[in-house]
Amino acid sequence: MVLLVTGGSRGIGKGVVQHALKDGWDVAFTYQHNREAALQTLEEARTLAPQKRCYMYQLDVRHADHVEAVIEQAVHSLGTIDAVVCNAGINKNNLAFSMSNDEWQEVIDTNLTGSFYVIRQLLPTFLSNKKGRFVLISSIAKDGMSGQANYSASKAGLLGLSAAIAKEYGAKGITSNVVVPGFFETDMTAQTMSDALKDFWNRFCPLNRMGRLDELADAILFLASPKSSFINGQVIPVTGGLDWGP
Repeated sequence: MVLLVTGGSRGIGKGVVQHALKDGWDVAFTYQHNREAALQTLEEARTLAPQKRCYMYQLDVRHADHVEAVIEQAVHSLGTIDAVVCNAGINKNNLAFSMSNDEWQEVIDTNLTGSFYVIRQLLPTFLSNKKGRFVLISSIAKDGMSGQANYSASKAGLLGLSAAIAKEYGAKGITSNVVVPGFFETDMTAQTMSDALKDFWNRFCPLNRMGRLDELADAILFLASPKSSFINGQVIPVTGGLDWGP
């Protein structure tokens, strides 16, 4: 089985890459800017699963022509792609009144439009194979988060995008589902999550803790695998039971 992970050099994406390799997948992953982190992920992959293939590609998903070129290269190198995890994402926090045009557009273009470009480019491969799995990574911010109008809109949009793909291509053996993570210990949460929000989460989450990346990766890889063949158009929360935040 062959998996593509966008935004795979850090955080959730890196966790999925590592878990997939250990589970026997061949993997391609993308990164946008941090080549050093991507090289580190690649080196760790060779240690974790030396018998599996792992490739990295620089990709800015905001640009359709770049998405086309990178996916064509990945398909050529790996022979095919069976599943994709659309994980590439950014946030640019600001109150709506103060949010600039650029802050809005960059987040929408990366998180939502970029996912569409990846899906569109992979559909011919999936249709040719008569099977394929799209797994889109949303957020609890899909229900609205203070200071994140752009991020919330982009993550909510993924639910509609996935549902449309599920309905259009389910009869072709192609499924599309969304995973909604709660808070996990990643570099993004370490940089952007306040101590007050972390305390709130640990207090009110029924499990009284943040999630582990292996727990999230297990859910994502299940949806990417043949075992999930009758799960389509669904939104799967992996939140420890707390599906909302301030």
